[in-house]
Amino acid sequence: MKPKDLKPPFKWGEQYTTIQDKIFYTFEPFGKETLHFEFPGWDHPDVFGNDQPVKIEYCSGHGHWIAHQALTDPEVNWVAVEKLFVRLRKIWSKMKNYSLNNLFSVCGEAYDITKRYIPSASVTEVYVNFPDPWPKKKHAKYRLIQPAFIEEIYRILKPEGTITLVTDDENYSIQMMEVLNSQPGFISCYPEPYFCTSREGYGNSFFEDLWREKGKGIRYLLYQKVEVTYDL
Repeated sequence: MKPKDLKPPFKWGEQYTTIQDKIFYTFEPFGKETLHFEFPGWDHPDVFGNDQPVKIEYCSGHGHWIAHQALTDPEVNWVAVEKLFVRLRKIWSKMKNYSLNNLFSVCGEAYDITKRYIPSASVTEVYVNFPDPWPKKKHAKYRLIQPAFIEEIYRILKPEGTITLVTDDENYSIQMMEVLNSQPGFISCYPEPYFCTSREGYGNSFFEDLWREKGKGIRYLLYQKVEVTYDL
């Protein structure tokens, strides 16, 4: 199957939220009131249809990394989250060509999807691979890694679940660490300076190969969810 073979179930301008062929389209209809859509759960036949552990990758891009994970780790249910439909098509193509029944794709904005649809304490691991760094200072507010998003990640992770963040942008990595270190529900799995520059067996992605070819360094951050206790 080629990416262009994926035809959305609606015409442009008439989008709506639906699940079809293991793709979750999270579009709201233009010019209409928001329609209520209830996510059926990971074990629903339209999603995975089983109770295997669920791991999510945000910013999946062309799907190189997550398709490899799904292929080599079939006992895990993998979820690719990608905002751009042109990229989601490439993920779908890999799902079909490699018969990846344990890969489910979501098309939409990461924070909104997480807040609206993902059940609490239902995910074992989260990965954010090369999110848009929005390098200009005035655009930093558009970065995905913000306190509100991390609070939602805390909510959806199971106890002792982890979040891995990967970036080539040093300034963004600093913001990531500031946000995670200020969240009492997470602790870094790496000692100070809270990142490493290589992670054996992690797998490659389109952007990792691109930036390494350009001589850029890569930073890996890993944080674990912990129980928050308050002194009375």
